[in-house]
Formats: sequence, C-alpha cells, structure tokens
Amino acid sequence: MDPAQQKALNALESFILLSSSASSPRAAADLVKQATSAPNTYVFAELLQTKNIAALKDGPPEYASSYTLLEIFAWGTWADYSSTPNLPPLTDAQAYKLRQLSLLSLSASPSTLTYTHLLTALSLPSTRALEDLVISTIYAGLLVAKLDTKSQRVDVSSVSPLRDLPPARVPQLLSTLDTWNARCVSVLDDLETQIKDVRQKALERKKREQRDETAVEKLVGQALKERGKAGEKRMAQDPVGGREAAVGDENDDMDLDEKAGPGRPRGAKRGGGAFKNAAKRMMG
Repeated sequence: MDPAQQKALNALESFILLSSSASSPRAAADLVKQATSAPNTYVFAELLQTKNIAALKDGPPEYASSYTLLEIFAWGTWADYSSTPNLPPLTDAQAYKLRQLSLLSLSASPSTLTYTHLLTALSLPSTRALEDLVISTIYAGLLVAKLDTKSQRVDVSSVSPLRDLPPARVPQLLSTLDTWNARCVSVLDDLETQIKDVRQKALERKKREQRDETAVEKLVGQALKERGKAGEKRMAQDPVGGREAAVGDENDDMDLDEKAGPGRPRGAKRGGGAFKNAAKRMMG
C-alpha cells in the first residue's frame, strides 16, 4: 500500500471508532468537522459508511449538509464545494486540505495543471499562494511534482491514491475495465494465432528438409546400385578386364595406366566410366 494512503487510513481510524458513540445528528456533524480538519486525514470513504454518519444523509437539513461536505472531501473538489449551496463554512485547515485534495484530482489531466487554470479552480489569490500549496502537498507525500515557473505550470509525476471513487462512477469504471479486458483477450488471441502459425511453418520446413534428405539418400543408393550393376556386367562380358575395372573402381578410379597405348600417354588416369555412365543415365 502507498505510504501516504496507509498514513491517512491510520489517521482516520480513531474517528471511525468515535462514530459509534456519535448517536445524535449534532454529534455526528461535529465528528465530520473534526475528521476533515485533523492532520493526515485524506481518505473518508470508511467514515461515510459508518452507521451514525450515514444517518446524517436523511437527517435534518442543517446536519445533512455535513454528510454532503464529507462526500466532497472524499471525492469532490473545491469547485464542487463552491457550487453547492447551504454547506457548512470551512475552517482554514479544512479549506487548505480541500484545496490539496482538489489538486490531486486535477492532476489527472495535464491540461488542468497550468498556473492560470489552477488559480481559478482552487480560488487562490496569487501565484505565490499556489506554489506554496503545491510545495506543501509535495512535502506531505501526496504527490510527486515540480514547479515549472518559466512555463507557468505544475509537472506531476505521480499521485498518491487518496481520492475515493463516487458511487455513480462504479458502473463507468466497470465498463472501462470490461473494455480493457476485452482488448487484452483479443491481443492474446492474436498472439496465440501467430504462435501457431510459426510452429506450423517450422514443422512444414522440418518435414521438407527430411524429404530432401531422404531423396538425396535414395539417389546416392541408386547411383551405387547402378555402379555395381555396371561392374557385374563387365565381369560377365570380360572376366579379366571386368575384374581389373572393378579393382580400379574400388581404388576410387585413381589408378594410373603404366603402359602407354595408342593415343594414350603413359601415366594417364583411367577408370570411373561405370559411375559416370550411371550418373548420365540418371540425369538423362
């Protein structure tokens, strides 16, 4: 869990315990004021769900407004407070905290982080007041950001998860998550299809290589067989000459003719005719 969030939950714990004894609307409204004014309390959803605080919602109007105020601290902004009538006035501590929480919500969009927009959205009187607010929010660990005084904007790197989700936003969030999940499933399906295609092509390539190796072995076997038949034929026609030819074949057709014959110089190579004839027959 984020350290700032854990710290905020710990700070709220005592107010959750006190809510069980705030049985009257006035006591519950006072507890809301104390919780929203206390240091380090930045999350309020659990307090909203306690029995006595939730009862304020349908209680007398002067106390029901405290429940509305607590909702604004939980997930609203300074603009929501300013535009909602009949809310309790804020102490200085409440006003400062609500502006800090509003800054977290505004950080969701870079377009809302210009000095001009923030001064209006947070009802701040000067640039110095805005910069002091941003700096205090950074030191409180609520966000990671830096001030770009030249460009007159706040560059936010990260925000602590301190803003609660309004109940009306839950269906929208679920719809967004469903859409994201469908996209992830579609991407995974595409990846599986591509993986199967790659594996199929690899298998076909392997089978093709095996067929080629088998064909080569068959050709070599046929060549050797033809060579053997040619030697046997010579042996049958001329036992002496055929035997010599066979011996010459076994010596890789590299014997030298020691005797020069007509039109044949002494030392010329001979033999290999049977293999060559077999090769010619196979190719032609």
